[in-house]
Amino acid sequence: MLGFNKGYLGCAALLLGLEIFIGTFVNDQLVRPYVGDFLVTILLYCLVRGLCQLPGGRVLGGVLLFSYLVETGQYFHLVDRLGLGQWRVVRIVLGTSFAWADMLAYTLGALLVLAVERGFRTTPTGAALG
Repeated sequence: MLGFNKGYLGCAALLLGLEIFIGTFVNDQLVRPYVGDFLVTILLYCLVRGLCQLPGGRVLGGVLLFSYLVETGQYFHLVDRLGLGQWRVVRIVLGTSFAWADMLAYTLGALLVLAVERGFRTTPTGAALG
């Protein structure tokens, strides 16, 4: 089940760096709130695929479900209910405010992963590779 894939791990590392850059240096109304959420779904997918030999569909479904659960936790103010509100890093990673637009961003990130993965599995004529 465990197995390292350098391609996915490299992609995850690049996305993590981009997420840190956005979180540290970008303070706008589009990139930080929505592009970051879009990218985090892709980041988590690449991380799991880089560390585990699991089918892509299962990983993508699990990552999307996890993203939705984290966002739902924001709706219920889970960080504060768990007494973790004083930790800035926890507030940044888990978030503190629910938004339907975030759910859309997670979904769009997952759809991009699906499109890219399907693109890599087919030939230029569209026939699936074995």
